[in-house]
Amino acid sequence: MEALKALRSFIERIIRFVATVGMVFVIPLMLITAGDVVGRGFFNKPIAGTFELSEYMLAVIILLGTAYTQQVKGHVAVDFLTSRFSNKTQALCQMLVLFLSLFIVTILVWQGFKLGIEETGVTDQLRVPRAPFKMLVGIGGSLLWLQLLFDFIDSIVKVARREF
Repeated sequence: MEALKALRSFIERIIRFVATVGMVFVIPLMLITAGDVVGRGFFNKPIAGTFELSEYMLAVIILLGTAYTQQVKGHVAVDFLTSRFSNKTQALCQMLVLFLSLFIVTILVWQGFKLGIEETGVTDQLRVPRAPFKMLVGIGGSLLWLQLLFDFIDSIVKVARREF
C-alpha cells in the first residue's frame, strides 16, 4: 500500500510539473497575440505565423493542464440533479462517471498516440512539424487517465468504507 501511495505522489508531482510547463506558454501566447494585434492595427504588418503559433501554444496549455485541473477538482460539474440524491447514490454516480471517463480517455490516449506517430506533416507558414503536438494528446491524456484512475480508486474506497 505504501508503494501505491509513493507512486501516486510521484505521478501527482509529474502532473503539477507538466502543468507548470504548460503555464509557461501563457505569457508568450499573450505577447505574440498582442504584438500581432498592434502590428496589424497600427502598422498594417501582422506577425507571420501568429495563428499557427497560437494554435500550438494553446494546445500545450490545454493538454498539459487537463490532468492538473482534474487533480484539483477544477473541472466544471453540474450537480443540480445529483445534489438531490442521497450521499450513497452521489458516491455511486461519481464512481460511474469516473469509470466512463476512464473509458473515454483511454480512447483519446490511444488515438492521440496513433495519430501522433502517423503524422508527417508540417504547418503551412512556419513549417513546424505537427507530430509532437499531436503526441501531446496522448501524453496529456495519459496523465489525465492516471489522475482519473486515482480518483476512481478513491471513490471505490469511499463506497467500500461507507464514507458518504
